[in-house]
Amino acid sequence: MSNPLQDNICESQLFERLYKKHAKNLHDFLYYKFGEQLNPQDKVQEAFIKLWQNCHKVTPDKAKSFLFTTANNLMLNATAHQKVVLKYRKRPQKQATNETPEFLLQEKEYHQKLQNAISNLTEAQRVAFLMNRVEGKRFKEIAVLLGISVKGVEKRIYGALKKLREEIDEL
Repeated sequence: MSNPLQDNICESQLFERLYKKHAKNLHDFLYYKFGEQLNPQDKVQEAFIKLWQNCHKVTPDKAKSFLFTTANNLMLNATAHQKVVLKYRKRPQKQATNETPEFLLQEKEYHQKLQNAISNLTEAQRVAFLMNRVEGKRFKEIAVLLGISVKGVEKRIYGALKKLREEIDEL
């Protein structure tokens, strides 16, 4: 006796077969249509979640159509949201600060002094210093990247700090 036709996809094995059959094609469809920026893999997962939530209403022969339509709509919603975010960012925001023009000028001058002092460091000191202070790398990581010892990194960074203190009296 043959199995009766199923009128929904709530059985986990059937759902798993649908996932294995359609997930890659759905991802590729979203990727080609919208690109990587809106994260098509997440939309594929969300579409399958919606399919599972509506499994009593969707028949196996309509599952592919449901998935592609749902995923496409999710991407369109994400695109529309991106447009709203971009539109909001373009609008000038009120920027009220408690900083006086004098403070802002001093900050700008200090920043310029710092840039000049950093540019006066030797290349070895500047590279090690910026990797540590700007990129947040640890001495051991810098040593590996530059092919020197940890002590060599320490010497370069401490030398850079000493020169910076000499050139900028506020440090």
